[in-house]
Amino acid sequence: MSKVQTLRGMNDIYPKETKSWSYLESILRSVVESYGYEEIRFPIVEKTELYTRSNQAADLVTKEMYTFQDRSGESISLRPEGTAGCVRAAIESDLLRTDKPRLWYSGPMFRYERPQKGRSRQFHQFSAEVFGLSSPEIDAELIIMSARIWKELDIFEELRLEINNLGNESSRKLYTDALVKFLSENEDKLDDDTIKKMSDNPLRILDSKSSSIQKILNTAPLIEDFLDKDSKEYQRKLLALLDRANIKYEVNNKLVRGLDYYNQTVFEWKTNLLGSQDTVLGGGRYDSLVEELGGKDCPAIGFSIGIERLILLLQEKGKLKINNNLDIYFLCLTESAVEEAIIYSESLKETFDNIKIKVNFGLESASSQFKKADKSGAKIALILGEEELSNKIISYKDLRTKTDQESLSFQDLLIKLKQLY
Repeated sequence: MSKVQTLRGMNDIYPKETKSWSYLESILRSVVESYGYEEIRFPIVEKTELYTRSNQAADLVTKEMYTFQDRSGESISLRPEGTAGCVRAAIESDLLRTDKPRLWYSGPMFRYERPQKGRSRQFHQFSAEVFGLSSPEIDAELIIMSARIWKELDIFEELRLEINNLGNESSRKLYTDALVKFLSENEDKLDDDTIKKMSDNPLRILDSKSSSIQKILNTAPLIEDFLDKDSKEYQRKLLALLDRANIKYEVNNKLVRGLDYYNQTVFEWKTNLLGSQDTVLGGGRYDSLVEELGGKDCPAIGFSIGIERLILLLQEKGKLKINNNLDIYFLCLTESAVEEAIIYSESLKETFDNIKIKVNFGLESASSQFKKADKSGAKIALILGEEELSNKIISYKDLRTKTDQESLSFQDLLIKLKQLY
């Protein structure tokens, strides 16, 4: 019988890798919670309507969603992004009426696109969202918080911030009309995909990967020329705050986000180390989305980090650390030793909070078990064989300092471990 293999674009994450993921996730969680953000969790599967209501022309809706009917005939989709689900959950739980929540979440998203380096069909994001606040100050805090993440990961110098302002609905419409007029005058030079986007989603043409399209856009109208006075002042205040926080940035008038609901501030953190998949974090303001999804008018802003791309960047710079939480590795040389090790382990766990102990059940040779203990990353090896059992002692070996092995009674072991924990 042939082996069942994983689906294309759906990747396993093995124990050696998950240790690095765990390290990264602990940093992300620590930073956002230090700013007062709280975790929220919501389903991976939602009604398709949740994503199509405000994004009819977005590529992820027209090309990339995993959509199917359930047994009742309802159209449901695997979540292609998290913001819409977070908004739906916040509306449904009445969070928006009772508070101005600052939330974070993480987990898998799904898009049916060609798998490549840094892009899978099941991928993972870490996101932060803020509701009920509409000011340059909260936009600045969100960007400064993302910069704090890069500093904690020691990759701040490897990323650059690009920022833009898309204006309000009125100014965006004026600009869109001007952009379509300009492109229509150059239609004979456009490819089929660009011509389609002219009617569906003209702003997405601005971030086209085609060099020939970008060359045409060099003489296109600029969105900043269509911004109203309030939007210009909003961006001025935001950039002034970033200047005070010593956050360098580039104003990119062609920067848009892939979804239709963004307005005013949009931003991306990019790197030169990952080729074409250069955006590690993307975010922006989406002040109309809550109302579009059935809530009351409520401003909002957020960002999402692509975990796979961030992992690649950390690997590229040799900054990817491992959460090695194992404290003790029990080497057991006989079956009786295994039994005693289980009992000893439980006694240690009663005494020391959160101590992590692994008991070897394989009965391999002592040298083989020492290799496994060292490879496990454990700090301490405890050895039980016939001699230890006969003399009611435990052999103790510090694996990290390579000091001499000691023979201890269980009470002496407790005293020694209390000095460490």
